[in-house]
Amino acid sequence: MEEIKETKSELRKTIQNRLTELTDQETAEKTEAIENRLFEFANFLESKIVLLYLNNTSEVDTRKILKRAYQYNKIVVLPVFGDNRPGVKLYKIDDIKSDLKAGPGGVIRPDINRCKRVPIDRIDIAIIPSIALDEKGGRIGTGRGNYDRLIPKLAITTRKVSLALEDQIVPQIPMESHDKHVDIIITEKRTIYKI
Repeated sequence: MEEIKETKSELRKTIQNRLTELTDQETAEKTEAIENRLFEFANFLESKIVLLYLNNTSEVDTRKILKRAYQYNKIVVLPVFGDNRPGVKLYKIDDIKSDLKAGPGGVIRPDINRCKRVPIDRIDIAIIPSIALDEKGGRIGTGRGNYDRLIPKLAITTRKVSLALEDQIVPQIPMESHDKHVDIIITEKRTIYKI
């Protein structure tokens, strides 16, 4: 178990280094290609209620995706994870500028006093953040386990999709029993379905 945690930690560092080596222009071009592929993806186009995320540094930037989702008449939902205890609540975001605020640790998240709560079983497609992935849908996140706890709560019909640069795809992710897979990965070059 400790060996797997070490391997995951090393993978996070490796991916961070790979991403740091990219120029800002390369990152922007790859991110735009991923965004375009997402907005051409049938499951996304057919969905009405979309769970998105606000990215960390080693995750695909979602700011433009959030804004563009409104142009496609999507109901945009963002998570708020428990500060001191596991748990998640989902909130509908109507206006990016007024519905988001800094939470504990300066993390930007929905303003729970302004936003309407959304039941988790209403999500049509969930865009799950990842730092590294393999072609079988294995993923590594930040290491807090928030999305490993969220994924099993989603309806079985909810598509679980990660966005990633090809630089974030590795041959194999070491998985523990609590780790959860995604169904689909969209990169700047291809769409990978879990095998």
